[in-house]
Amino acid sequence: MKLQRTNIFLYFLFGAAILGLMAAVIYINPANLAVADDDDNTTYQQLKIFSQVLDLVERDYVEPVKPKRLIFGAIQGMLSSLDPHSAFMKPEEFKELQVETKGKFTGIGIEITIKEGVLTVVSPIEGTPAFKAGIRANDKILKINGKSTKNMTLIQAVKLLRGPKGTTVTVSIYRSGWNKLKDVKLVRDVIPIKSVRSMMLEDGYGYVRITNFQSKTEKELKKALGRIEGKGKLNGLVIDLRNNPGGLLDQAVAVSDEFLESGLIVYTDGRLEDSKMKFYAKPNRVHHNYPIVILVNGGSASASEIVAGALQDNKRAVIVGTQTFGKGSVQTIIPLEEGAAIRLTTARYYTPSGRSIQAKGITPDIVVPFVPPSEDNEGKDVFHFIKEKDLAGHLKGDGEDSRKKKPIIKKGTETKAQELLKKDNQLREGLRILKAFNIYKELKLKGNS
Repeated sequence: MKLQRTNIFLYFLFGAAILGLMAAVIYINPANLAVADDDDNTTYQQLKIFSQVLDLVERDYVEPVKPKRLIFGAIQGMLSSLDPHSAFMKPEEFKELQVETKGKFTGIGIEITIKEGVLTVVSPIEGTPAFKAGIRANDKILKINGKSTKNMTLIQAVKLLRGPKGTTVTVSIYRSGWNKLKDVKLVRDVIPIKSVRSMMLEDGYGYVRITNFQSKTEKELKKALGRIEGKGKLNGLVIDLRNNPGGLLDQAVAVSDEFLESGLIVYTDGRLEDSKMKFYAKPNRVHHNYPIVILVNGGSASASEIVAGALQDNKRAVIVGTQTFGKGSVQTIIPLEEGAAIRLTTARYYTPSGRSIQAKGITPDIVVPFVPPSEDNEGKDVFHFIKEKDLAGHLKGDGEDSRKKKPIIKKGTETKAQELLKKDNQLREGLRILKAFNIYKELKLKGNS
C-alpha cells in the first residue's frame, strides 16, 4: 500500500525535546513513499487486538473517554517505545516546534533528552535563566515543581518547563558528586538566541563562539569573521562549540563549508532513498588561511558534532576539550491531519571518514578536561618556582629598577578576553596550541631557507 506524505520537514533534532533552538530543517518534496506490505497477517492481527482494547476501554472504563484522547495516547506510546527522539506531537506541540526554529521562545533555556531512562540536560543556552542559575550539561532533572520525572516523556517535561514570561518553575537537580538533590527556582523569560559572538583574544588571534545553529548563523558567522579579519593579519582562530546543543542542519553544513574548499562534510543513511544524502564543500569567495582550534565538551551535540567531525576528518582543525554528546540520528517531522505531526527517526548521519557518532561522540585530538577556576589559580600556573629575581640582593638585570613594581591589574579593569582566558583553561590551551603552531611554522621556514 502507499502512504501519501506531503510537506515533510526533515529535522536533525539534537535532543528530542527542545527548550533551546534545535531542529535541523531541510524542506523536501518527496514523491509518494512506499510502505512495504507485510508478508503475513501479523500487523493486522495486532491491530485486531488494538481495536478490542479500544472497544473495551470505551465501553467499560469508569468514566467516558473521548476516542481522540485514546488514539493520541496510543500513538504516543507506540512512538516513545522506539527511541528517545521519536514522538507524537499534538497540534499545539507542533506549533511550538515551528516557533522554536525562528530562534525565539519563552522558557528557561535548556535542551533536554532522556539518557539511560533519566531526564537529562544536554546543555543550557548561554545567557538564559538556566545558564545564569548554573545548570550544566549532564545534570539530571529528577523533579519539576515537586513532580517526579520518572517515566515522564520529553513532551510532558517540556510542557511543565514552559510557561509565560515572569512565571517560575522549580527543578530538582542531581549532579555527579552530590549527595542530595538541589532545588533551583527559575523565572521563565523570552529566550532570544543570538547564535554567534566574537572577540579578539590577543593580537592576531580571534575567538568565535557559536551557541547553536539557527537560520541566521551563517550570516552572523561571516560578519564576525569580517570584523576579526579586518583588525589585521589573523594567525589563528578558536571556534567554541562547547554546550552547543545543535540546530539547523543546513547551517551546520554552511559553517563547515566556510572553512573548507572541497570535500565531503557529512552524509546520512537510512532505509529510504530520501534519507540518503551527501553534503559537499564548495570553493569560497573569501579564504580563511589560518589554523583553527575547535573547543568541544559533553554538551556539544549533533550539529556542533557535524562541524567538529567535518573539520577534523578534513584535517582543517584541531579538536580540543572532552568527548562530545553523541547525537547522531536524523528525525523526520511528518505533518498529520488536524495540525498534529510525528517525529520519526529515519536515518543516522556520518562524518566524512564514515564514522557514526551515535552514542559515541567526537573524540578530541587533544583531551583537555575543564578545570573550574578558583580565587587562587585563575589563569596562573599551579606551581610557582623561585627565580633569580626573587632572591634578596640579586644582581639587577639590564633595565631593571628595584623601585619599580609590576603594575597590578585590578579586578574589573581587564578586557573581556582577559577575564575569559583567566577563567577558562580549555580556551587558554586552545590559544597555546595556535601559538605553538605558528612558532613551529616559523622554525620550519627558517630551517628551509
